[in-house]
Amino acid sequence: MPSRSLRRSLRGVLAHALLTPALVVPFIVACAAQREDAAASGSASEPAAATASEAGIVDSTSEPHIARIAAGSADHTTLVAALKAADLVNVLGTTGPFTVFAPVNAAFEALPAGTVDGLLKPESKDRLVAVLQHHVTTSALAAESFSDGQTMTMVDGTPVTFTRQGDATLVNGAKIVASIRASNGWVHVIDKVLLPGS
Repeated sequence: MPSRSLRRSLRGVLAHALLTPALVVPFIVACAAQREDAAASGSASEPAAATASEAGIVDSTSEPHIARIAAGSADHTTLVAALKAADLVNVLGTTGPFTVFAPVNAAFEALPAGTVDGLLKPESKDRLVAVLQHHVTTSALAAESFSDGQTMTMVDGTPVTFTRQGDATLVNGAKIVASIRASNGWVHVIDKVLLPGS
């Protein structure tokens, strides 16, 4: 038979065990309601901070952003080198949205001899930035968005023109050969380099 003091201690433990859920459950419900209210009103600051830039995300489960897609493509090493030289890699890792027309390596190789090497020189950075910005628009546009004869102003301030040839879509004569959805827009792989004013 337990002693009177032991019985009192056991009653205290049981009362505490029964009382705690009665306090914790309303607290959890209240916290969940606050989170739902914040999500509904769009005032939650933590998600906004988390989406300010994706450049630091290294997990393999999230949808990759444009910069990561380019960096992971063996056909775009010249474009990635140009983006690095122009200090634009981190820009294409932000939330955007962007649509990027990404020339393959062979497109850069088709330029006149010395063009790429000249653009990658530090003293040519402004010109390089203008060329790369001529491949970007600040909207997320799928290939189906482009119509024959449509014009669009790129980030550099100069226009490009889209044409349709059967099922193919071309931008200033460069054919879109593949399209990849990114977390911050679209990457359209093209077979020519777009040069401002051409």
